[in-house]
Amino acid sequence: SEEGLGRGRLPSGGSGSEDDSASTSLVSDESLDRVLPSEAETLTHLTHNFAHPQTKALQHNGPNGEDLGEMIEEEGRAAAVEKEAGRSKKHMAGDLHVTGKAIYVDDLLPLPGELHAELVLSTRAHAKILSIDLKQAQAVEGFVRFFDHKDVPVKRLIGSVVPDEEVFASSEVVSVGQPIGVVVASSRGAAREAAMEVRVEYEDLPAILSIPEAIAASSFFDLRPGLPGRDHLHLCRLEGDVDGEMPKEEREGERMELLMGSLEGRSDIQIVEGEVFMKGQEHFYLETNACRVEPGENDEMTVTSSTQNPSKTQKLVSEVTGLPRHKIVSKCKRMGGGFGGKETRSCFIAAYVAIAAQHLQKPIRLMMDRDTDMLSSGQRHSFMGSYKVAINRNTLRLEAADVRVYNNAGWSTDLSVPVCERAVFHIENACMISNLQVRGFVCKTNTPSNTAFRGFGGPQGMFIAETYIEHAAKALGVSREDVLSRNLYRQNDLTHYGMRIQTDTLHEVWGKAMTQFDFEKRKKEVEAFNASNRFVKRGLAVSLSKFGMSFTKTFMNQSGALVHLYQDGTLLVSHAGTEMGQGLHTKVAQVAASRFGLPLSAVYISETSTDKVANTQPTAASVGADLAGMATFIACGQILERLSDFVETEERKAKEKRENVDRQTIIARAATAAHFARVNLTGQGFYATPDVAFDWQRGRGRPFYYFAHGISCSEVQLDTLTGDHAVIRADIIQDVGSSLNPAIDVGQVEGAFTQGLGLFTLEETVFNDKGGMFTKGPGAYKIPSFGDIPHDFRVSLLGKPNTEVETVYSSKGVGEPPLFLASSVFFALKNAAYAARRDHTEAMTNGALKEAPAKDPTDTWHFRLDSPASSEKLRLACWDPLNHSLPEELRGRSLLASSPVLAEREKGKKGEGPERQGVEGSREAARERLEGICKKSVSKPNTVWHPLI
Repeated sequence: SEEGLGRGRLPSGGSGSEDDSASTSLVSDESLDRVLPSEAETLTHLTHNFAHPQTKALQHNGPNGEDLGEMIEEEGRAAAVEKEAGRSKKHMAGDLHVTGKAIYVDDLLPLPGELHAELVLSTRAHAKILSIDLKQAQAVEGFVRFFDHKDVPVKRLIGSVVPDEEVFASSEVVSVGQPIGVVVASSRGAAREAAMEVRVEYEDLPAILSIPEAIAASSFFDLRPGLPGRDHLHLCRLEGDVDGEMPKEEREGERMELLMGSLEGRSDIQIVEGEVFMKGQEHFYLETNACRVEPGENDEMTVTSSTQNPSKTQKLVSEVTGLPRHKIVSKCKRMGGGFGGKETRSCFIAAYVAIAAQHLQKPIRLMMDRDTDMLSSGQRHSFMGSYKVAINRNTLRLEAADVRVYNNAGWSTDLSVPVCERAVFHIENACMISNLQVRGFVCKTNTPSNTAFRGFGGPQGMFIAETYIEHAAKALGVSREDVLSRNLYRQNDLTHYGMRIQTDTLHEVWGKAMTQFDFEKRKKEVEAFNASNRFVKRGLAVSLSKFGMSFTKTFMNQSGALVHLYQDGTLLVSHAGTEMGQGLHTKVAQVAASRFGLPLSAVYISETSTDKVANTQPTAASVGADLAGMATFIACGQILERLSDFVETEERKAKEKRENVDRQTIIARAATAAHFARVNLTGQGFYATPDVAFDWQRGRGRPFYYFAHGISCSEVQLDTLTGDHAVIRADIIQDVGSSLNPAIDVGQVEGAFTQGLGLFTLEETVFNDKGGMFTKGPGAYKIPSFGDIPHDFRVSLLGKPNTEVETVYSSKGVGEPPLFLASSVFFALKNAAYAARRDHTEAMTNGALKEAPAKDPTDTWHFRLDSPASSEKLRLACWDPLNHSLPEELRGRSLLASSPVLAEREKGKKGEGPERQGVEGSREAARERLEGICKKSVSKPNTVWHPLI
């Protein structure tokens, strides 16, 4: 209020170099009578000594520093072309996307007699179903029928991996949003209205809604099928272990406990313990889940779905209808975004609709609205991690870490076990820790079943790792970057799961980044800025990523492709991957064009369909181009081998006739000649990633084919009074090997970073205490918008071929690895909050901290900040008199002597001379008391609000 703040005006600008008396006059003596001393000091502080950053747009560069914005070339060239793979080409469907001509599921023209479906979902977290009343639903004009568990003809339990989900809840619901049935009507509006009129009577049962509640109740999923009977994952590596040997978990646990005990007794070792929570994230794809199921003659069924997993869709539809898979065609032309949310959950949507379509023998369409999609389809897993870490005070070497991670699976397993597996694989991120033990638990709760999301547990594991690294660094009074640089993996180091590091790429990108990002210079500029501004703070931080590239389930690392060569020299390619806007079809087409030496315009990819390439794996794990690209490369090679003699003949003829013909003409003539010679012009390629396997019984193996590395540096500006913030600048270097398409790869890096920005700072799902979701739809759930991206956004590719293993044209995957790099924004914001807390404690002690000869204790004060770092959490983390008070002994009159304004005023009022000694004891003693009290304060659980659902 004006009364509380004494109506003091804040300075509007200035450099701080003018006469201090000008600034002190801004606050009257009258106003000082009505404010605390620490508040008075903030009112006299120059708080606007900065300029608002201006947006500089995107700056994206290729591996050689070239501007990719100027490299998108015209297509359809008639002359002979160089290798298409490696060129910056625009997305092959990009023009269709931006003109609205791209066809998605709900754009398909209605079929004769087509009906519409809508799900009826549970409104209780855990309850018995007492009755279902359809009277009001049946009264809706256009209502056709309601289907529930009694209408499932064959299998009533299905699942992504483990069949633990009822198709439709029969007698009991175990989550809000669980499907109870499906309403079919003549129009979409009628279907939605009828679904809302279905009345379900419940009897509530006790519910588990959060990770802490699951831990207290020991509510964990069994780790089937890989580790039946086990309730947690376990990986451990202790210094001195022999590669390939794995002692029992109990023995390792004892050794780790003994090791930690011995380290705690050493004076050169600092031990830190803590806990951190990371919320989930909604996929928020632009196209919600959608499908159309069309029954045909002789029990045929065609499923057109927005899915990353056509074969899994085919499988579940087969299971719930009893139809054999060879009569079910599952296809997907494109998705309007997937991000992992359509890897499995979309398959269930198709299964629900297929039941109704089979009964009615009518085509049925379901296009979910945003609220229903968010409520029922799951999201990124929330995680909680607890850790105990030992770090050497002298060398900054991370000596040991003992970590537990818990993810919230929801009401069914879905993909929660492999998500937890990847989290424990990435629990050290980029740092070599000789002694590391991690346990992973999959919590069973009465919340929507969570599923795959870009990163698949990797970002959660890496976030826990960076949190304990930051905690250890703070305890020693050094920067997180100092600890990172001392502990990066080197070539031939061994991970905690027994995989050997093949390259020194982490050190290479670190060295390049420190120079390219001007880190040290900018760090000093940030410190100078913070010294001149009280309520606006800046922060700077670096994040690294070492992301394992492969499905962690070995059998999934396979793909197929079908390539047809036509007599006009064009290619039609079908492959196992699906297109969701990421440019996979464009990259695969570039591979095929390069293999034949054709222009990109001579290659076309229509759709993904199970009657073209069967038994496919989902397009996920960032290896779509690795798998489908290599399968296409092999298929093209088969055709070229059969065609080689004909190509040589046509080239010789053209040379003899001195014809100036392009490559496509040569291929066309050769194809025609081969056809008349009865040569097969179709190639069927299959690729399986070699040398990947992992044994969870032993905890050793090679789960990843290679690693993709990246580094980012983010600079942020934080308004400490509101928690509002902006990313001033973000620099990224991403390792994509020899890029198949630099323009698309840079777009993927930018998109992943921005989605990670939402994960770590903006997007927050809120549930009530009954398990219901508050944040349904764009009105309550906010994803990053144009104004949230970095004002100065600099993305470049490392430009180093993949030398670890053989991949298609030495490329690397790119979809998921850059997402975690946005954590640099999180830690930069936390550094800005540290600066605000330091200012507050200095104000409360009136400069005693600054003038004390010993090291400033605020350098070693760590506080817990859970993800996302929302405006509310950041506001509460920034101490000031409004949200944090120190004890009276540290903020009373006894500590006012260092404030010239207040000291003079006190002398004038009381008639006391300069000889007055108002400080009780020395400033050093006051500083020590402050250190002890603030350390207790930051450990309070309510320092930062963190609901744990």
